[in-house]
Amino acid sequence: MIMKKPLFVLAAAAACAVSTAASAQSSGVTLYGIADAGVSFQSHVQGPNGGGSVTGVTSGGLSGSRWGIRGVEDLGNNLKGIFVLESGFDLDTGKSGQGNRLFGRQAYVGLQSNFGAVTLGRQQNALYDLFGAYDPMAVGSSYSLNSVDTQGFNGRADNAVKYTGKFGGLTATGFYSFGRDSNVANGGEVPGSFRVGKNFGGGLAYANGPVSVGVAYDQYQGSTIATSGAAAKRAAIGGAYAFGDAKVFAGYRWMRDEVTSATAVRQDNLYWLGALYKFTPAFSLTGAAYYTDARKDSNSSWMYVLNADYALSKRTDAYVLLGYVKNKGQATYGVTNTMNTLPGQNQTGAMVGVRHRF
Repeated sequence: MIMKKPLFVLAAAAACAVSTAASAQSSGVTLYGIADAGVSFQSHVQGPNGGGSVTGVTSGGLSGSRWGIRGVEDLGNNLKGIFVLESGFDLDTGKSGQGNRLFGRQAYVGLQSNFGAVTLGRQQNALYDLFGAYDPMAVGSSYSLNSVDTQGFNGRADNAVKYTGKFGGLTATGFYSFGRDSNVANGGEVPGSFRVGKNFGGGLAYANGPVSVGVAYDQYQGSTIATSGAAAKRAAIGGAYAFGDAKVFAGYRWMRDEVTSATAVRQDNLYWLGALYKFTPAFSLTGAAYYTDARKDSNSSWMYVLNADYALSKRTDAYVLLGYVKNKGQATYGVTNTMNTLPGQNQTGAMVGVRHRF
């Protein structure tokens, strides 16, 4: 109860500042967020009794539910002070997400000029920053690249220094974390062991008219002194092309993971293709296919996704998600990365939901 009052005061102050932000383009504070939930079904889910189907209310079908506060202050001479505090939560339970952090999605402060922005805090990696533009499902919380990438495309790192610059159609980003996960005891910034939890990466993206392309790299070390010599590395390239009411997407991600398993190195290639078509300004249909090619074993997988989305207003949309995962060998991929299958089993998923932005 002691912590709730300051948090309430902070949120109320941000809400009151929205009108100030609207009237002053160079300075202000904005309260924003997304509420996304629906009824979902998944078959062959691992469970305490072996496995079975699960039906229930699920948060974040298309977008992770969140609320946040962002601010900017004009300091003169094209220099600005900026900050973002963004909290993820499960709409179906009200619990905080990202390891029960208060501001688990993002929490940073920094300076911005014509040469770019330098920020400090908990921040998104380059894969998450850039590849929402190249994934048909926008690296959503489920039914997307985030489901089939074993490390999660929507990655974040604690204790990070980050640079982001935008120059016309070119975007450049790079970051370095001194300890990516503060929820792990001695998981970073350990005296005499600088490699523990170290995370770094960067990327470039270019957009010109209907064409956009991007590349990114991400690497992190193990989160204990014993595993700090092991690394998980990912490199990706993607692109999108828009024509008329349609847009097509394609991409590739390479991975070598020495961290997840102490006994084996995981290597795989991930390929994806997809397309979006707007039948009307309000109604769109998206289809995607993701193929995970296990390079050292037979544990490969296909995931197929279909999403129908209807905009009820500028801020509210209703959607239907359908997905099917075909696993090979002992693969356990599911349509979400929180409900894997039993080894080698396939999975069918479906969700009917509503999303509201504010």
